[in-house]
Amino acid sequence: MTTVHVEARTEQSRKVAASGWIGSALEFYDFFIYATAAALVFPQVFFPSTDPTIGIIQSLATYGVGYVARPIGGFVLGHYGDTHGRKQVLLVCMFLMGISTMLVGLLPTYAQAGPLAPALLVLLRLVQGFAVAGEISGASSMILEHAPVGRRGFFASFSLQGVQAGQIMAAAVFLPLAHYMPKAAFLSWGWRIPFLLSVVVIFAGYFIRRNVEETPIFVAEGKKGVSRTPVLEAIRLCWPGMVRVMCVALMNTVAVVATIFGGAYAVQPAYGIGFHSDVYLWIPVLGNTVAVFVIPFVGTLSDRIGRRIPIMIGALGSGLMSFGYLYAISIHNVPLAIVASIVMWGIIYQGYNAVFPSFYPEMFPARMRVSAMAISQNVGTMLSALTPALFALLAPPGSNVPMIVGSITLAITIIAAIAAFSARETYRLRLEDLGDPHAKPIELAEYRRLQAANTPGKRSQR
Repeated sequence: MTTVHVEARTEQSRKVAASGWIGSALEFYDFFIYATAAALVFPQVFFPSTDPTIGIIQSLATYGVGYVARPIGGFVLGHYGDTHGRKQVLLVCMFLMGISTMLVGLLPTYAQAGPLAPALLVLLRLVQGFAVAGEISGASSMILEHAPVGRRGFFASFSLQGVQAGQIMAAAVFLPLAHYMPKAAFLSWGWRIPFLLSVVVIFAGYFIRRNVEETPIFVAEGKKGVSRTPVLEAIRLCWPGMVRVMCVALMNTVAVVATIFGGAYAVQPAYGIGFHSDVYLWIPVLGNTVAVFVIPFVGTLSDRIGRRIPIMIGALGSGLMSFGYLYAISIHNVPLAIVASIVMWGIIYQGYNAVFPSFYPEMFPARMRVSAMAISQNVGTMLSALTPALFALLAPPGSNVPMIVGSITLAITIIAAIAAFSARETYRLRLEDLGDPHAKPIELAEYRRLQAANTPGKRSQR
């Protein structure tokens, strides 16, 4: 491989990774401002009740409703991504997400419209869930299919680095509002500002993504004739890999504990912990800030030792840390809760979070890659997203919340680790061989040579 060819491919990989990063950040900003509001605001605004615990359960259930729509979005948008291209599906996702999120900021409250208000909120959350279903699978597939041999883990990790940045943006927008606005004003209209800002996402996302090139492997598949039924082919031919992805994707429960249930547990009056909203918002901000720096290093590590080991360590380690994180909240210790969050969410969990954008799509062939990943990942995340309401039901105020919620979380992460262990290692397969159960990995010496050739600063090894 010549130096000119390597540099040209690496430059294109960087461009696509940057586009995936920015697009994911903007789209998940939209998704996570809802998550933040569901924990901090919506129980009072949309679900007033004489029993505060019921309001918390109802609000957190609407967070889970968005994930109910994700398998449907996975079917529709996965099909679209495999038949019309990775670029096109990402543009569709961006428009649907931006518009639905902006409309949340225009909804009437329960006091103004009665039951119609939460009904409209649920409807828009369903649209959000449908839209986001194609984002990670589309972005991960696009970056993976542009990445050079030996660096797929590194480049694909940028889509999740963008997701973490979107979470930081979501919390950072809420922070000054929650801190400086009077509580009555914040609950009345201040919470709407982050949602209305989503109009910026629509325009920014379009201009960023419209200039990205379609992946060479999709173009090559198109010349041979794309599949008319990629979803059915994926289910028929790739169901073992899809089941594994569903189980590993249950890891999203850790994210739920760190941000959604953790926020409700720390802030909502019914639990009696009493963290101020703006204090608690710093927990995900700091944890995700650390994650942004950790993710590319873990992605690179997975290109050297494989995908399974980081995922298993991330699963078991973060499951164990959930006990300590919730215990720190239970004893009203803000500094300890922040440290536990950083260790659990910002560092250990990234063993999974940084690697699945390469691990999942590598399990499936190109002609059905977006469909297989979108459907299976979103079924797993849907199941995990129902856990906030389950936690609130099984661990009500007055119970041993850290033990109950921590035990459930650890059990789920054990299932994810076992599923990852059962999968075939994929990091040394060539792009055209991905999804072929009989394909042989590249010899380790040759793989290291290709990896060095595609890494800046190692040109002397070419």
